[in-house]
Amino acid sequence: MMFACIHGPCAGLPQIAAAFSPAFEQTAPDTVVFRVDGLQRMHGSPRQIADAIARQAGDELNIAIAETADAAILAARNFPGVTVAPSLNGLDISTLPLTDEMAAVFESWGIYTLDQLAQLPETGLAERFGPSGVYLQQLARGAIHRPLKIFQPETTYEDRIELDHPVSLLEPLLFLIARLLNDQCARLLSNAMAANEVTIRLELEDSTEHTLTLRLPVPMRESKSLLKLLQMDLEAHPPTGPTIALALSLKPVHPRTVQTGIFLPVTPAPDKLELTLARIRGIVGENNVGIPELLNTHHPHPFRLANAQPQIANPQSPIPNPQHAFRYFRPPLPATVELERNRPLRITASGIHGKVLNAAGPWRTSGDWWTTTAWNRDEWDIALSNGALYRIYSNPHWFIEGSYD
Repeated sequence: MMFACIHGPCAGLPQIAAAFSPAFEQTAPDTVVFRVDGLQRMHGSPRQIADAIARQAGDELNIAIAETADAAILAARNFPGVTVAPSLNGLDISTLPLTDEMAAVFESWGIYTLDQLAQLPETGLAERFGPSGVYLQQLARGAIHRPLKIFQPETTYEDRIELDHPVSLLEPLLFLIARLLNDQCARLLSNAMAANEVTIRLELEDSTEHTLTLRLPVPMRESKSLLKLLQMDLEAHPPTGPTIALALSLKPVHPRTVQTGIFLPVTPAPDKLELTLARIRGIVGENNVGIPELLNTHHPHPFRLANAQPQIANPQSPIPNPQHAFRYFRPPLPATVELERNRPLRITASGIHGKVLNAAGPWRTSGDWWTTTAWNRDEWDIALSNGALYRIYSNPHWFIEGSYD
């Protein structure tokens, strides 16, 4: 195998390398390396290949051809002009990636060139420096044969179109958005990627912009599902004027892979689940749909609804394991409670009534007095004659907060 390296201050190094090989590695902003085995039938000998690269690159860049990629890189960084199959023996040891400790030790040993380093016993280097010392010696000998780390240009998933006439209706606007989505989702699929964020920017006739961003809980790349989500969001938040241009951008991420058990029930597909949740948000409101997140508070309702899976701050902390599951009533049910000696005797509410056989309490709780959501109440756990268990509280009116299973 033969490798060519181009080194020098030039912003167009990837373009120069791409003219000779589609697969190249950019080791630094000023260095690219690629294989030249397949260029012999086109250009001839290694020297002729180097001259062809030099004509393409110009006189200001160094070109080197060697049997290994790292040898070509060392030669191009240290020999001016065009070099073919150079000898690296006379190069100073400082051309290698040394640490300060290694440089001091080699100087104390009287090792100044790559040839001197190559002649040291490998076992001694391994005992003194570990694998890094052996690696440096292999570099000095030009004996490292490795595959190239192929340069991959950053792929952006963006597009923009200008309209011949302003568009006011949602249906033709969705047709144009679908066209952009189909193209970008196809690019995601071809690159084995998905998107967890979709942004639509509508440029309006009055020189303002209407921006809509969907942050998806799971990565998706199905254009029909994304279009439906955008449609529901645009219906809920329409632009204030006709659109004269629109731009679409997707944030690429790796797709989510989930392996389920053979005997577990099939869960809904992420795109269908997200569509269902979007429809529910449209009915009950965006703030009333989400994942319960436990808050660090003594509030009687110590949770909020989050759009994403809450992060557990300390997964090793113990979590109480109650004997009964508790189901909150949202909102709490207003109730009428008869008292005897300040203890609940009978309770009546919508669909709930009976005599209290046993009552535990009261637990007087309060908190957040320094905020606008202060709370102060007395709580009871009660057991009715029909076997049902409830938690009730007064502040000063009575409410049923929930039931125990």
